[in-house]
Amino acid sequence: MEAAITFSEVSIAINAVTLLDRLTLTLGPGQPTVVIGPNGSGKTTLLRAAMGLIAPDHGRIAGVPAHRAIMFQHPVMLRRSVTANLDYALKAAGMARAGRAARRDELLALVGLGDRGDRPARRLSGGERQRLALARALARDPAVLFLDEPTASLDPAATKAFEDLIRTIAARHIKVVMATHDLGEARRLAGDVVLLHRGRLIEAGPAPAFFDAPRTDDARRFLAGELLL
Repeated sequence: MEAAITFSEVSIAINAVTLLDRLTLTLGPGQPTVVIGPNGSGKTTLLRAAMGLIAPDHGRIAGVPAHRAIMFQHPVMLRRSVTANLDYALKAAGMARAGRAARRDELLALVGLGDRGDRPARRLSGGERQRLALARALARDPAVLFLDEPTASLDPAATKAFEDLIRTIAARHIKVVMATHDLGEARRLAGDVVLLHRGRLIEAGPAPAFFDAPRTDDARRFLAGELLL
């Protein structure tokens, strides 16, 4: 992703509940941007809006690349093999049949599932399912990849494997925008951090400065483990 994604005074409400409240934010190219905040802070809504799955009620989102993909926290596996799941994603992405097998094998090798192709996708471990879901998202050859708490239900070993994949993807110049509730994960992965609360932007900036010297009282309280009211 070469240009920035900009949110300008973006507001979104569903059933009279405000999910994003006049959010103005820039997501620049480069290292992963990690979005943090309490439950209900607007993290998922931000990702869905940038993906084009929710339209703003007010404001504007600009600069989102045409080639983009999103992976949800609980992706649904088709009742098919690992290979068939990925073949379906490649077909949906519009890839010509002639190139699918090579691209499928490349993606399965990338996510460490090269020897799992014939296995039913729903019989994979939790970590393996998440890696297959990641491969399906990458089938779209995205310039920007949105990840919604992809490691929330994983054990430490599976979390590490997934985080290693995120670093590999970022090194390939794919912009990663990831929501997480895990501050340790945010510290390990983030180039930039965005802190939301009740749909509002609390603080955003480079990760080292955010974690070492947060500018706002709410950010300091959140990093200290206190509840934001």
